[in-house]
Amino acid sequence: MPAAYMRPGSGSFTEFLASAEPHLLPPGSGARPSVDATAVPHGTTIVAVTCEQGVVMAGDRRATMGNIIAQRDIEKVFVADSHSAIGIAGTAGLAVEMVRLFRLELEHYEKIEGVRLSLDGKANRLATMIRGNLGAAMQGLAVVPLFAGVEQDGVGNRTVDDGPARRGRIFSYDITGGRYEEHDYYAVGSGSTFARSALKQRYDASSDLPGAVRTAVEALYDAADDDSATGGPDLTRRIYPVVVAVTADGAVRWTDDEVGVVVEAMVAGRMVNPGG
Repeated sequence: MPAAYMRPGSGSFTEFLASAEPHLLPPGSGARPSVDATAVPHGTTIVAVTCEQGVVMAGDRRATMGNIIAQRDIEKVFVADSHSAIGIAGTAGLAVEMVRLFRLELEHYEKIEGVRLSLDGKANRLATMIRGNLGAAMQGLAVVPLFAGVEQDGVGNRTVDDGPARRGRIFSYDITGGRYEEHDYYAVGSGSTFARSALKQRYDASSDLPGAVRTAVEALYDAADDDSATGGPDLTRRIYPVVVAVTADGAVRWTDDEVGVVVEAMVAGRMVNPGG
């Protein structure tokens, strides 16, 4: 084994790769050849909604390449670790690669340091990774994730019995790595304007977890109604939004069958009242 693998190092997996195996990292922020941003798949739209038990994140399944539907069933929402979730909007290939590296970063830190990162620490790590993609973002290959989770018991000097620790938190970013904590709900992607408008009308701070899932799915449906880059539920192909719920018990991706029940009930309601 190379010497770099045998000596203690940084708690950052990215820093370790930069010194030991730099060729395995995504391209840095240096000069890049000109790229036609419309010639690569892009993904939208992601929404996050807080509730009494935690936070729900959901994303549509469409990826576009200019005016072409590049993929109908792409996954844009992922479990980041045991108590957090991440959703991606922007250049799909770079975004998925960033998510994989971020998940490794969180796992590596816990193994090296022997402690878990706080939710703020995770959000800051993601901001640093987004900042590293600034060179590509300036050429139109931007990655704009949405991060959400709940604080784990014993991390950040709080326990899950504390109200603020139990309730979910949502973090948004800009292409320079700027980090902003959002309250109650948020959306990113090309359909975010329409999704946020829907969330503003439907959000209920006292909602339970199933209610928050229904709110998120309704917001994606409304976004798809007005934004061609956002895909609505496809009942024929059984392609439904990806939903991840994060509570004090952990982060769980809902199965297609579970989300399908919510979607079919929503569509049945829209048959009677198309505007929701």
